[in-house]
Amino acid sequence: MQATLISGVLESLRIGVGFLWTAAWAIIMGLTITSLVQVYVSKERMAQMLGDGDLSGLTKATVFGAASSGCSFGAVAIGKGLFKKGAHAVNFLAFMFASTNLIVELGLMILILLGWEFLVAELLGGLILIGVMAVIVHLTLPENLFDEVRETLNERDRESGVTEDPTCGMEGKEEYTLTTDGGETLKFCSKGCLETYRQEMSSRGGWREGLLSWGGWYKVANQYRKEWSMIWKDVIAGFLISGFVIVFVPQWVWNTLFIQGDGLLVTAENAIMGVAIAVISFVGSMGNVPFAVALWGGGISFAGVIAFVYADLITIPVLNVYRKYYGWKIMLYILGVFFVTMAFTGFLMELLFDALGIVPDLAGGETAAEQTYFELNYTFYLNLVAFALSGFLVYVYRRGLGAPGQYRDPVCGMRTDDEAPSASHEGTTYYFCAETCKRTFEGDPTEFADQSLLVTSHDHDHDH
Repeated sequence: MQATLISGVLESLRIGVGFLWTAAWAIIMGLTITSLVQVYVSKERMAQMLGDGDLSGLTKATVFGAASSGCSFGAVAIGKGLFKKGAHAVNFLAFMFASTNLIVELGLMILILLGWEFLVAELLGGLILIGVMAVIVHLTLPENLFDEVRETLNERDRESGVTEDPTCGMEGKEEYTLTTDGGETLKFCSKGCLETYRQEMSSRGGWREGLLSWGGWYKVANQYRKEWSMIWKDVIAGFLISGFVIVFVPQWVWNTLFIQGDGLLVTAENAIMGVAIAVISFVGSMGNVPFAVALWGGGISFAGVIAFVYADLITIPVLNVYRKYYGWKIMLYILGVFFVTMAFTGFLMELLFDALGIVPDLAGGETAAEQTYFELNYTFYLNLVAFALSGFLVYVYRRGLGAPGQYRDPVCGMRTDDEAPSASHEGTTYYFCAETCKRTFEGDPTEFADQSLLVTSHDHDHDH
């Protein structure tokens, strides 16, 4: 018994890590492209442009979302920021759909692990999701409720002093504070976003000039690091869980949950069950793609699997975030609208693909247990290129190549310049990234006074 269990665990790990190896280059390349878009595609005045609930606003929300990749939680936080600033309910919901369903790295993962049919269903279905959701919301929107919640959110933030990160829309924190030349105090969610803001303020020129300079690549590397920090837990959890589900969940479980056979009722039940499984799976973002492979291997219909992939915005942890942001009523409203939209779109995709004769044939391929993952094939060479690219970006970031500022904040280690807040101690002037670090230094200068002031080519790590 024990030997069988150990064998099962090892096989689960082999499959899970094998999936990760198979998709690694796609994730890295996708995140690199996303980072380039995030750095060089301007998102200024986004909220103002999403204020109207018409077709133009919906289109802009979809395009912005596709260019603003991130994890489910990041999409929800940015959506909240857009909503608070006046974006119509339809548009901030569309933004969240697009930023979790129409992004490059997700598409590449689906293509590698599930096949081109699922990729087409994801992209086409992503647009249909947004359209169906817009119709449902326009027909059912409790307008006054959303307006009241927006006012409550803004009032609560004013009373508690909450300010939003100007680079990403998430909640700013006291320790990442910057005072501008105009005397305005800005708060950022992380050191990475604070750096991003400083880069934007100090940089000039377009993307061509940026990609020909270390400063431009430093911005991309910083964004790449931020993207990874948002998704790595979901990605690893999704791959490992998928291996254990494939090995340890017996076939009768899938046969019980998902009705087998043909017909509209079977397709509808599978689509609904796919969304329901996603709600309780706790795996969001790109982590649900390898989980979807496990479902597909269990014989779940095309509708059930693609509906599951759509549904990362209503997992229980994400629903809890909606509740904290907007309250129970709007959380339940979003759950209802999203559930119906995702299940209906999954149902629609199977009908459409069946009519076109392009529903993939599961029986024709190898099962996850039969596959050999680690070979000298195109995956190996693509991973070598992707790991080299990732290593290059990490090197640029760690060395601080092209980062703005010739001085190093003695408190936090960030780059800064001679226009930043400063303080003198024993005849030496120190420069700080923000007033917060300056106050920390002034509280006990001797603790930080021996830190290196100037950034040199020998500095390997640019923040603590």
